[in-house]
Amino acid sequence: MTVAMHTRIGSVTKTFTGTVIMRLSQDRKLSLDDPIEKYVSGVPNGTSITLRQLANMTSGIASYTRSAKFTDIYFAKPETVFTPDQLLKVGIAASPLFSPGTKFDYSNTNTILLGMVIEKVTGKPVAEAFDAMVFKPLKLLNTSWPGQSTKMPEPYAEGFTLQGNFAKPDAPSNATFWNPAWGWTAGELISNMDDLLTYGRALGTGQGLLNPDTQEERLKSIPGPAGYGIAIGCIDGWVGHTGELPGYNTAVYYHAASDITVVVQTNSDIASGNCAESPTLANDPRDSICSSPATRIFAAITEALGHKFTPLPAR
Repeated sequence: MTVAMHTRIGSVTKTFTGTVIMRLSQDRKLSLDDPIEKYVSGVPNGTSITLRQLANMTSGIASYTRSAKFTDIYFAKPETVFTPDQLLKVGIAASPLFSPGTKFDYSNTNTILLGMVIEKVTGKPVAEAFDAMVFKPLKLLNTSWPGQSTKMPEPYAEGFTLQGNFAKPDAPSNATFWNPAWGWTAGELISNMDDLLTYGRALGTGQGLLNPDTQEERLKSIPGPAGYGIAIGCIDGWVGHTGELPGYNTAVYYHAASDITVVVQTNSDIASGNCAESPTLANDPRDSICSSPATRIFAAITEALGHKFTPLPAR
């Protein structure tokens, strides 16, 4: 891989979605305390669940990606195109998991709903909202919304995964052209190193994206020294997000105290260590905590920089 290569950035996309939601709040087009029922009907507890709770993963809505109704279809036919409505239907079928605001549960369905809110409020496709409120202000020329297309912009890195490979669980599959539409506003963006370095600093500072008061509100949404706020996480002073799509793994974080941005992109999502759920290579050592490749590399970089990041164990 080279720094010019494009990769799929997975759940780092959530921070873009959250940024657009914060911008619409800043412009008084919506309130973070609006109920989702105001924009999308038919959501369990929809009159009680707020946009804030969707963004900070405390809504109680189940993630469609944990449903066999989704995974059985996707891994059997990775070219399948899923629509946001289909994804939402799968997620709400298993909801609610708990009363809104009482627990944390990371759910991709939450961010799909926020994408629907963006389209409802702006009257535009979410791709246009991302372009107007994030891509253009930061001049992110190598960041793109693929929609239902499997194409990758040149140059790109081919991505490899063990996910869904039930016949040969120790033989990585090339997932480069698996359809990304299932990620939608929760995970389908494409980018490269230069753009993510620019974006990572803007995400942490708000510069070029949000005014100081709105950025402060977003950062204050993170509970304590470690936790998850409005589509943004923080551990050990590092603010940002990780992302994974079959074949790719990404970490984008900003350290305010040192004004350092670190981006890691890998063309594999294959975890390593003592993993209970994530598929690993047969000869991989099991004497460390389960960790995705980008997180493992990012943790090593931060230790070398003297600002150690302590990753939470993956599964």
